[in-house]
Amino acid sequence: MPRVDDYGFGRIVIDGKAYSHDVILFWDGRIEKWWRKEGHSVCLDDVKTILEKRPEVVVFGTGKYGVMKVRDEVRKRLRDEGIEVIELISDDAVRKFNELVGKRKAALAIHLTC
Repeated sequence: MPRVDDYGFGRIVIDGKAYSHDVILFWDGRIEKWWRKEGHSVCLDDVKTILEKRPEVVVFGTGKYGVMKVRDEVRKRLRDEGIEVIELISDDAVRKFNELVGKRKAALAIHLTC
């Protein structure tokens, strides 16, 4: 099961490998580079992979200072699909994901900077 080893502004370490770009991490260890159409706003197109993989819960890391926002339509769509949505600043999102992974099919969609 994947584990986030460390997170700091602009950098995340997953299973010993460092990344300097936003990522989506899935319970099965799959990691994808995460690029959003509008940098600090999450729209439906930005969560297509999450919808396809059908996690039980998605944890959004909204940045070190919580600047990234998840649109209402995204929350609604995920919840309509039976996916729990958790939004936290990225430090807390990492801790929450690490708590959930192994217990539930969890995904972490994390913004690494602001």
